[in-house]
Amino acid sequence: FVGSFKRFRIGICGMEHKTSSGPMKQILSRLDAQNFFEIVVFTNRMLFDLGIDEWPRVHCLIAFYSSGFPLEKAIAFSKKYKPFLINDLEMQRIIRDREAVYKLLEKENVPVPRHVILKRNEDLNQSLEVFQTIEEHEDYLNVNEDVFTKPFVEKPVNADDHNIYIYYPQAAGGGSQRLFRKVFERSSIYSPISRVRKFGSYIYEEFMPTDGQDVKVYTVGLDYAHAEARKSPTLDGRVDRDKDGKELRYPVILSAREKEIARQVSVAFKQNICGFDLLRANGNVYVCDVNGFSFVKNSPKYYDDCAQILSEMILHELSPELVHILRQRIFPTIPVTPEQVNNEIRASTPRLELRCVLSIVRHGD
Repeated sequence: FVGSFKRFRIGICGMEHKTSSGPMKQILSRLDAQNFFEIVVFTNRMLFDLGIDEWPRVHCLIAFYSSGFPLEKAIAFSKKYKPFLINDLEMQRIIRDREAVYKLLEKENVPVPRHVILKRNEDLNQSLEVFQTIEEHEDYLNVNEDVFTKPFVEKPVNADDHNIYIYYPQAAGGGSQRLFRKVFERSSIYSPISRVRKFGSYIYEEFMPTDGQDVKVYTVGLDYAHAEARKSPTLDGRVDRDKDGKELRYPVILSAREKEIARQVSVAFKQNICGFDLLRANGNVYVCDVNGFSFVKNSPKYYDDCAQILSEMILHELSPELVHILRQRIFPTIPVTPEQVNNEIRASTPRLELRCVLSIVRHGD
């Protein structure tokens, strides 16, 4: 108990290399400093060697999939003991399937690149449906009567597979750029091979010219989105790093439409902490990937904001009367009564945000 208030247990449930990462430690240290919470980190031994009845009981669970994580076991735990979930677990199944991700984005009217899906029977190397066809020509691809001229993108349907290829027309030298998870100083490599892959299920989509930048967006709740730009791996495949060895990223100001897209993604996938990729091309914006649970790296301001929002979110769900105490700690000069807090919680109007301050200064004659 804190004074007369109970400390709530927050379970951190993920693979150890994720739960012990720098950004996670930064945020957990800030949550722990609030004295409202007890942080319980699930170890790999707990995840794999113990049954769910032996897992720690928690009031709130922050659980997230990464390669090797026992997602179905975590879902069973959440269904049985019903902790408050920061990120919905069953929706994380969908995030692992790029076809399902695009379908949900389209259903929610979130713009995505023009694309077509080719699904194959892996054993027979044939399309799953007899009406699915693929015709490959030198500078274009015909999939189910949808024609994609080069350059176009080939993505595995399985979101755990990060080997994404971009095929170029003969007029640009042909071949393909092969993207993969960063390995030392490389994030892609050029290949002279111009033919698409013959095994596996893929999404083929129109290549979007983005002036050599990718935009990564990170949401925390429904009304907060942090965005950064990095050099696109489609350029030369080299990873630009700062003097500390971190990948160079630059802060990005999101437009009102892009902020609304961030909210739509968070709501659609039921992920309060969620990362996704934006493409800014031809005066429009598109979502090309949803990564699920993701943190910003090396940003103390983001860590402060994330911990504050998570604290309010958890207390709002578990003990709303404590929210005003939390806010008085952060903003001690602003008097807040419990009645005001309750009215604010019930209110459905969106928060206002200061976008910028403009100053016009005239030099004296």
